[in-house]
Amino acid sequence: MSGAVPDAAALADLRLTIAPEAAAPAAVLEPLVAYARGHATGDPAHFRRAFRPTAHVEGIREHGFASWPLDDYCGLFPGAPAADEADRRRRLDVVRVTGTVATAAMTLHHGPDVFTDMFVLVAEDGEWRIANKVYHRGTPRQRQR
Repeated sequence: MSGAVPDAAALADLRLTIAPEAAAPAAVLEPLVAYARGHATGDPAHFRRAFRPTAHVEGIREHGFASWPLDDYCGLFPGAPAADEADRRRRLDVVRVTGTVATAAMTLHHGPDVFTDMFVLVAEDGEWRIANKVYHRGTPRQRQR
């Protein structure tokens, strides 16, 4: 990874805002921005840059527990932006860093769904990547409760 977080215009292109509570070194933010870029473009190559190869993505889908290894998760993305990408938005809500580990939360407004993604990140040899992600899928009304 390049070690730099995109400027405000590039973040706007990703429909990503970074909350003050998510202030962190650029190297920590970089995989999270790559993750948002994967959603914005539909290109799974961005997820492969963001996640460690051993990562899993887990949550409740269609009333049951889902656990995908990275390859299966990447297979969910067609390589092109979603039809409603212009209406989607994302916010990196919080990042906490302790030594070589970090946690982060991101809220994604994708169509009628609001996803809350929680990440565990690890730095190895100075490179930060997402080790695992869990998510909650709800609606705007559920998010307010």
